[in-house]
Amino acid sequence: MTKLFVIQARSEPVAIILRRGPSRWYHLIEWRTRRDTFCHGAWIKGRIDEDKCDLSPDGRLFLYFVHQSSRGGTAFTHAWTAVSRTPWLEALTLWPQGTTYGGGRFTDNRSIALRGVLGSPHPDFPLGGLQTVEAATDCHRSTEDVLDSDWCGRDFKGHIVFTRGGQLFRRTKDSENMIADFTDLEPDPKPAPEWATRKL
Repeated sequence: MTKLFVIQARSEPVAIILRRGPSRWYHLIEWRTRRDTFCHGAWIKGRIDEDKCDLSPDGRLFLYFVHQSSRGGTAFTHAWTAVSRTPWLEALTLWPQGTTYGGGRFTDNRSIALRGVLGSPHPDFPLGGLQTVEAATDCHRSTEDVLDSDWCGRDFKGHIVFTRGGQLFRRTKDSENMIADFTDLEPDPKPAPEWATRKL
């Protein structure tokens, strides 16, 4: 079953949609909430802990925590925290963790507070352009405004937005309008574009 989880940038009308399905596939979609336009990005077969991820305040960078059993026994380990350019997963910096306790939060556009990370980043993915700080790393949570939703929250204008069965909706006054339907997408992994691989 397809499910959507949304993380809204704090300073710009942009969000990242984490689409789960089929099975253990995840897909990243950038959502420009002012005009409801979408940019499709990375696909990955693994488990992204949606609530432990974050979007930078300007919406340009994505901090994510992923489990991928195929990486077990490698220097990545089977779980890691990384930062990429939205909506891709090409790691700009990366911390192997090998546990279920990871992820973090942005405190500003270039500062991150990490959860459960000990030591330096992977030597192939240095910290350049970012800094780590001590701060709260609360998980993202769905609100209870729409009780039968898979996820619910607010867009940049404060309107209630929610997801149900792979579809994205906005509630205005007494009406509910479907913004987009992502139910019929099939995994189509592609390399990240060159701009998404540039170091900070």
